[in-house]
Amino acid sequence: MIPGKGLDGDALPHRLSIREWPEGERPREKLRARGAAALSDAELLAIFLRTGVRGKSALDLAQELLAEHGGLRALLGADETAFTRTSGLGPAKFAQIQAVLELARRHMGEALQRGEAFTSPAATRRYLSARLRDLAYEVFVCLFLDTRHRIIRDEELFRGTLDGASVYPREVVKRALALNAAAVIFAHNHPSGVAEPSAADRALTRRLVDALSLVEVRVLDHFVVGEGEPVSFAERGLI
Repeated sequence: MIPGKGLDGDALPHRLSIREWPEGERPREKLRARGAAALSDAELLAIFLRTGVRGKSALDLAQELLAEHGGLRALLGADETAFTRTSGLGPAKFAQIQAVLELARRHMGEALQRGEAFTSPAATRRYLSARLRDLAYEVFVCLFLDTRHRIIRDEELFRGTLDGASVYPREVVKRALALNAAAVIFAHNHPSGVAEPSAADRALTRRLVDALSLVEVRVLDHFVVGEGEPVSFAERGLI
């Protein structure tokens, strides 16, 4: 085949670099003109990548990565080995994307803390899902609330393995008293992805409710985070 020609002898189409695109269609210019929500996953990822690799623009590379990993969530949840398997993505890029994800989680946490957690269950669900859903191990967290149900502190109290975490009611009571909390919301994740509360989850919640009631701290809810919407104990009538 003649260099620069197709099998039929016609010239191969020239692949434009992002710089050669019409200005309104370049990802960064498009973001500035229309807002980030107007961009596709690939375009947003291309802005993060900044440059492509030999023969591929940043957008080409972004589209390839999304296809290879099966979507944005899987790509962002990939470990360093899987993430850096693609040419052009090294440890520095992995560190950068982890920093971006943590900034997003902290932003959501601060936004939640400016409001009233219990009167905004949708925001609470979104935050807890972003915080816990993709962890490979089980984590038990507590949102400590004041008398107006505003967040005092969000703390990870216990961490376990793939199979579970040991939660000690006495330690939860001590922490609630130390923070002068009037109420709490619990949450933990199921790494299996199945958010249905187990018998052990229900028994633990009952013990926590009983222990905290002795010091007049209300348990407002307990969320189980898996795939899809977190399951609320309060909505199920389990609290």
